[in-house]
Amino acid sequence: MTAPTSVLATYGISVGRVLRNATPAILVEEALQREKGSALTSTGALVALSGRKTGRVPNDKRVVDEPSSSADIWWGSVNIKLPPESFLSNRAMAVAYLNTRDTLYCVDAFAGWDPNYRLKIRVICARAYHALFMHNMLIRPTAAELETFGEPDYVIFNAGQLHANPHVPGVAGDASVALDFGRKEMVILGTEYAGEMKKGVFTIMNYLMPKQGVLSMHCSATDAKDGSGASILFGLSGTGKTTLSADPKRVLIGDDEHAWTSEGVFNVEGGCYAKMINLSAEAEPDIFQAIRFGAVLENVIMDAGTRTPDYNNISITENTRGSYPIEYIQGARIPCVSGHPKNVIFLTCDAFGVLPPVSKLTPEQVMYHFISGYTAKVAGTEVGVTEPKETFSPCFGGPFMVWHPGKYAELLAAKVAAQGASCWLVNTGWSGGKYGVGKRMKLSVTRAIIDAIHSGELAQVTTLVDPVFGLAVPTACPGVSAELLDPRGTWADKAAYDDMARRLARLFTDNFKRFESGVSDAVRAAGPKL
Repeated sequence: MTAPTSVLATYGISVGRVLRNATPAILVEEALQREKGSALTSTGALVALSGRKTGRVPNDKRVVDEPSSSADIWWGSVNIKLPPESFLSNRAMAVAYLNTRDTLYCVDAFAGWDPNYRLKIRVICARAYHALFMHNMLIRPTAAELETFGEPDYVIFNAGQLHANPHVPGVAGDASVALDFGRKEMVILGTEYAGEMKKGVFTIMNYLMPKQGVLSMHCSATDAKDGSGASILFGLSGTGKTTLSADPKRVLIGDDEHAWTSEGVFNVEGGCYAKMINLSAEAEPDIFQAIRFGAVLENVIMDAGTRTPDYNNISITENTRGSYPIEYIQGARIPCVSGHPKNVIFLTCDAFGVLPPVSKLTPEQVMYHFISGYTAKVAGTEVGVTEPKETFSPCFGGPFMVWHPGKYAELLAAKVAAQGASCWLVNTGWSGGKYGVGKRMKLSVTRAIIDAIHSGELAQVTTLVDPVFGLAVPTACPGVSAELLDPRGTWADKAAYDDMARRLARLFTDNFKRFESGVSDAVRAAGPKL
């Protein structure tokens, strides 16, 4: 809908045409008419191009060092300080750029399905594709809620088409993603990748929720259809959170961002953001059918004649993405809330081919592996990543954490103990050898493992303890060959496996040294043995 320009006047923005909470049909029309490279596919989804940046730019993320939040923040390579004056310079650049546009888009919507914790978010942007993306990813207000929306809790100024100024103190290059908790504002310059807005909102929740004793989580969540058995699946991008949460046997709570309160779990978002590479109706039917009118296909190539999306084409990027409202998944529960999880699953993409497909974790191992957050960054997820590379991301979401990882780990441990949840480590990475030698775990194998966890069958199986990592490895799993459950047995060269296992164990040990002073002796002892 067209909004009076006074909606944005408080920010010093005055343009002739502002579309506030425009419908998907209007936003699609706007994108097709105004944005180069935009097109409609045969499925009805909008193809949009994000320009030079086809993934997040974590090295250009900044947090303002200001009095109200400075003492809370885990400063370092994740949360890099930005002077308040530099933020104001970026903000002034963004506002000046937005004022040069003849049309702006404003999205007023919510983050958080639990009304006790939800935030009012306002997005101001110059691309219809960005507005449609956030229409999908935030929780869409009803007409009555929009009428009484009032002032937002946080504002995102997206001027991503404008390069940042590297001469501004604290700005490293031509892109800048800056968040000021004092002003409750976020400014984006130099990147049109829509995921920066989504993850900016998540970063805000990661700061605010622990203040209220709520655990914010980089995870997907599902529940039994009768509501009797929720599960949460932690993992970085590329580990399978979205794919595994689109489970026809269960209801979807959400695919990426959640919070665990004293009452249960709620989804932060109103939509899903799935990787499109190699998408097929056979392997991922729920996601495949969700790519229809209203969905956004980011950097996806399509056939020029038929307009059929080519999900195998990675000529722009391997990080092709699809954004769609959560109700496009047939098994989604609306509102997106559940009771307490019965199972907590850590997903890791092990590029070394060392970790077992599944293992049961002790309470101490839960803390150790949650703080470690081991996985491999897969190609395309971030700028510059072209093949899997090992990484340790605290809480399986280090780039979005604001507090010290120990705060999130303590909240998780307390909630797991209070609810008696079972905890598992599931490897969706390589088997039979490292990346380039072995093969990645088949999706059907991982789905069988997840099914066995949900049914309770896997908890009853005899386990063997891995001699290096100390993990309790099940000796059997319905739908999975017993040979595959033993990672060493899948390697033709057993000595090579032993060498690789020792190498990964050393990486774990070296990484955890930075956290040792903040954990108990029992947690320190839960790591691998060299």
